[in-house]
Amino acid sequence: KDRTVACGNEDFAPTADFVSDRDVRFESGAMSGRIHAASKAYDQCPAHHLAETQFGDAIYANMIMVGFAWQKGLIPISSRAIYRAIRLNGVQSDANLQAFELGRRVAHDPSARGEAEADVPTPETLDLDDLIARRTAELTAYQNAAYAHRYGQQVAAVAALGSDPLTRAVAVNLYKLMAYKDEYEVARLYSDGRFDQMRSETLKGGKAQVWLAPPLLNLKDSEGRPRKIAFGGWMLRYGFPVLARLKGLRGSALDLFGNSEERRTERRLISDYEAGLARLVAEYSPARATLALEIARLPDQIRGYGHVKDKAVMAADQQAASLWSAWAAI
Repeated sequence: KDRTVACGNEDFAPTADFVSDRDVRFESGAMSGRIHAASKAYDQCPAHHLAETQFGDAIYANMIMVGFAWQKGLIPISSRAIYRAIRLNGVQSDANLQAFELGRRVAHDPSARGEAEADVPTPETLDLDDLIARRTAELTAYQNAAYAHRYGQQVAAVAALGSDPLTRAVAVNLYKLMAYKDEYEVARLYSDGRFDQMRSETLKGGKAQVWLAPPLLNLKDSEGRPRKIAFGGWMLRYGFPVLARLKGLRGSALDLFGNSEERRTERRLISDYEAGLARLVAEYSPARATLALEIARLPDQIRGYGHVKDKAVMAADQQAASLWSAWAAI
């Protein structure tokens, strides 16, 4: 403690704990406090977030931290030697040199740090009105204005109950169910320009491929799970843009993919949740406030794809039945 000086990456990287416990949470303040208490001095840098926003790859967080520590006089090697080592290594040397210099600049001028990853607005921290407006706009792009209006009406009905936490829970979870990621949405996200921009900024040359498991082909692996096959760049140039324009067919009798068990389940989850919201609004009372919040947050338990999602849906359905039984008993 009397001589150790620590520098930390202010952002978190996933660890094995996220596999065994998907709801695990880390308290950055408490962790920083423990490191500070065990060292002579401690300073931190949002290296992961800086690496992703400035270089498009979190791997550069390591070199940002090297520059950060070097500028603080903690690495007894000349900058010339570090430059030569980076050049000799030959792997993305220009980007690594820039990352080293960014770390130095952040250490010298704290205002250059920008936001930490944890400071980026999330559904939990966004202003409630802003959250609802964003989700409404996203659902308009996802399907159409009528679909977004349907979302807004139900959120407004819950908001009239006067509970901001409940309104936020509904705004987040109803959107999650309504914006399920089907084939049309995957095509839209690939073809709306953002993917092309990211790819051009990050990669040079080469040929693009996408791996898909088309339900119309119904290919299975040895365990009976959907098997993915590679599609060339024509899918990005032509296939996805055409499919994205067909999103109006979603849920209709002409929906190319709507009869699969997965899509029927997703539509059923939306209708079940909407029916639950109607009952919640009609029967709400202060005595049921805690239960109402738990019911509103049920979709958060449904994560993943394929068999992983199926298992989560079964668990959520069981929990919903239990919560509504408790609701009726009050």
